[in-house]
Amino acid sequence: MRDKGIKGIKGIKGTMRRAVAAGVCAAALASALAAAPAQAQPARDKGLPGAGWRLKDTGTDARFRGLAAVSRTTAWVAGSKGTVLRTHDGGRRWRDVSPPGAEGLEFRDVEAFDARRAVVLAIGEGEASRVFRTDDAGATWTESFRNTDPRAFYDCLTFFDARNGIALGDPVDGKYRVLSTGDGGRSWRVLPSDGMPAAQPGEAAFAAGGQCLVSAGRRDAWFATGGAATARVFHSADRGRTWTVADAPLPAGDPARGVFALAFRDTRTGLAVGGDYRAGQPSPKAAAVTRDGGAVWTEAAEPPPAYRSGVTWLPHSRRAALAVGPTGTDVTSDGGRTWRTVDQGSYDTVDCAADLGCWAAGERGRVARLEPAGG
Repeated sequence: MRDKGIKGIKGIKGTMRRAVAAGVCAAALASALAAAPAQAQPARDKGLPGAGWRLKDTGTDARFRGLAAVSRTTAWVAGSKGTVLRTHDGGRRWRDVSPPGAEGLEFRDVEAFDARRAVVLAIGEGEASRVFRTDDAGATWTESFRNTDPRAFYDCLTFFDARNGIALGDPVDGKYRVLSTGDGGRSWRVLPSDGMPAAQPGEAAFAAGGQCLVSAGRRDAWFATGGAATARVFHSADRGRTWTVADAPLPAGDPARGVFALAFRDTRTGLAVGGDYRAGQPSPKAAAVTRDGGAVWTEAAEPPPAYRSGVTWLPHSRRAALAVGPTGTDVTSDGGRTWRTVDQGSYDTVDCAADLGCWAAGERGRVARLEPAGG
């Protein structure tokens, strides 16, 4: 007992030291990004002075809107033509681990528990919406859900832990539909809709980057909407059984406008990004922040200059985050109040692991990892 206790204390101290070191690195990385000059031309793909994206050759032209960062060495991406790829060496090599027979599916979200276990979501009407799970790094897959309601269309999924998760579907009979799993995505059931507020006419979620539904902690989840008169964010504190809803000050009033992605640092502090996804259309007020769990959203004082479809907090930082979209990457170092464009390459989604392994993915097989100077 005594030896185990000493070993345990040493382990805790080691974890604390690593966390402190990672926090310092996160702050330094955020500062390097913020200090980097914005790119004057699109996608040089050679990183930025100080820090920036470094492209990794995936060997495919699939568009990746699903991304799960496990670490600096391991990441999963999922996208068009039923494509799922996995790397375990920092992006030097990518293994095609696509589920057999999935060529006609559109994968828009992937949630990875570790290097071997992951769940992917295919979107679409009726039976096009499906969920698959692997426990052996993609060597084999099990289809754990296939939608049989022609009115339903599923958009995103999230997990609270290795067992409990939910998936979001667009409104059916005037209310958003939510699936729930309690066994890590091996089986799913539709939750009752009596705790769900009514949807606005024309309102839906955007399956743009796997971040229209997110979670923080053991029970809290949020999902983002658009396409209606007002952009909104829904919040559940009981794993999707009941929901409240709040207006978000992002572009709305058109099927192409709304909140496209969310990121929560904890159960109180969150970011929302979006705008108008049509190329060339203005997207004023394309970001907002909440500090009360989503009850009230405040527009960014200096938002990104255009539509953004992905957002993530930098690990171990209370103020730094990244947002991405087809026209660039933005960084905030003040918790979402102001944003600055630091790259003009096209990405649809972004995610960071606890060891500061930050990845981005998008069109034409583009996947990149955030690198320090000289990385």
